[in-house]
Amino acid sequence: MERKEFLKKLGVGTMIFPLFSRCLQPDNPNHDPTTEFNEGGTNTSCVRTVSETAGPFPTKNPGTLVRENIVGDRTGIALDMEMTILNINTNCAPLEGAIVDIWHCDKDGYYSEYGGTQMQQVDFSNNSFLRGRQTSDENGKVAFTSIFPSWYQGRATHIHVHVFNKSGNSLLVTQIAFPEGSNSAVVHVNAATQYGYTKGMNGYTYNSNDNVFSDGVATEMCSISGSVSGGFSLVHNIVVSA
Repeated sequence: MERKEFLKKLGVGTMIFPLFSRCLQPDNPNHDPTTEFNEGGTNTSCVRTVSETAGPFPTKNPGTLVRENIVGDRTGIALDMEMTILNINTNCAPLEGAIVDIWHCDKDGYYSEYGGTQMQQVDFSNNSFLRGRQTSDENGKVAFTSIFPSWYQGRATHIHVHVFNKSGNSLLVTQIAFPEGSNSAVVHVNAATQYGYTKGMNGYTYNSNDNVFSDGVATEMCSISGSVSGGFSLVHNIVVSA
C-alpha cells in the first residue's frame, strides 16, 4: 500500500500530518526519523504459531469492533499491518474466512476498555481504541491500520491476536513480537519524543527476558519496514490448525 494512500485511510490525518511536517528534525540527533528499516522475518516455514496468553486486557466484545482502521482517538507513528492466516492441515495453504481479532497498547503503554485499577491506573474503560476484527480473504489475508505500539513494564513491544474459524470456534491465541537491537525500529520509535513517544528504552523488557517471549519468538516474529517520519508496515504469517 502506498504511504500517502495509507495515511489517508488512517482517518486522523489532521492530527498526524502536522506532526510529520513540523517535526522533520529529531530531538536526539542520533535518531534520524528518515532512517529506513527493513528488519525481522515472519514465519515462512509450515510450523504452527505458538499459543500465548490473551490477558490481561483481552477485547471484551470483539464482534462489535469489525473495522480495519483501529486508531480511534490515539496519535502516534503510523503502522499498517498485513497478516496472512495459513492452515497447517492443508500444507499451509491460505485460510479463507478466518476471523482475526487484534489489540495492542498505545504510545504510552495503555490499553482501551480497561483502567482505574492498580494494573492500569489511567481509566480507558469507556474507549475501544487499538482493537479490531477482520475476516481473511481468499488469500488468507487481513489488514489493519494502526499506530506503532510502545511498551509497558515487564513486556516487550507486542500485538495480541486471536484467530477463529468461520464458525467462531477458537483456533489460536498468540502474540506478535518485534525485532530488537540497538538500531531497531523499536528503539527509534521510542526515542521519537517529537511524535509523542516519551517512554524511551529505560526499563524496557527485551524479548529474551519477556515472560511471554523468553522461550523463543521464531514463529511470532514479524517483519517491519519503513521509517519514523514515513510510518511503518508490518507483515506477519500466522499458522493455525483448522
